[in-house]
Amino acid sequence: MRNEPSSAQPGRRLRLTRRGRLVLIVVSAVVVAAAAVLVPLLLPKETTEKKATLVVPEGWRASQVYAAVDKALDVAPGTTRKAAGAAKLKLPADARGNPEGYLFPATYPVDSKTTPTTLLSYMVNTAGQRFGAMHISSGAQRSGATAYQTVNVASIVQAEADTPQDMGKVARVIYNRLAQGMPLQMDSTLNYALNRSTLDTTASDIKLDSPYNSYERRGLPPTPIDNPGEEAMNAAVNPAPGGWLYFVTVAPGDTRFTASYEDHRRNVEEFNAKRRSAGNGG
Repeated sequence: MRNEPSSAQPGRRLRLTRRGRLVLIVVSAVVVAAAAVLVPLLLPKETTEKKATLVVPEGWRASQVYAAVDKALDVAPGTTRKAAGAAKLKLPADARGNPEGYLFPATYPVDSKTTPTTLLSYMVNTAGQRFGAMHISSGAQRSGATAYQTVNVASIVQAEADTPQDMGKVARVIYNRLAQGMPLQMDSTLNYALNRSTLDTTASDIKLDSPYNSYERRGLPPTPIDNPGEEAMNAAVNPAPGGWLYFVTVAPGDTRFTASYEDHRRNVEEFNAKRRSAGNGG
């Protein structure tokens, strides 16, 4: 608060309004014209600013994060994507400048000083702190993978697991298939290539010419397919023990893991039957 100046002239007095602004109350009609000039000079500059946040959920793709940042900062669509390409983000060399997988899911503060570059840097730096821990590096080595490949596995786990409890098993399926030279055959990688999210994969879909088509290509996709959270990352670092090679979520909360292809086919048939029944209103 500002106190009344001792030099205030007789016939005038200063007081604070309910908003804390100092205004001149004119008692004498003679000085009305002067008051009109003085009032703007005595108004203090506004210092309050509304605080906002941006929530990045687990499993969002970089494209979704870019669109959300554009909206949160009220900038033209595509601005954040361009900033990501130009920014010098602290990414591992394997990422080759692509932040997919390292836009860490969290709640971020946003204010008038926030830019797409500063916000992306905040996300990547947070991922570096969470994913660069010693136990992650040692876990990656146990799996015969690099830290970047482990983030890649975690991104698939994030997309494929029906529940957090399933994540360790999904990670184990991925490692088991990689160890046996089997294609991963994950719908999530194919959906990433097609920029969609669906449970329906057609025969033509799996013929797509893309490095993200894990039906046709062996090994991991060239980059992560989303931005995983810590649970998925921990599953990739410490997969559950087991010999599973297949899994399918027959119903919510009911994911079947098996090493037998015949068992898997029966599980898939049950899944398809349930979907047909649901589509017919049964």
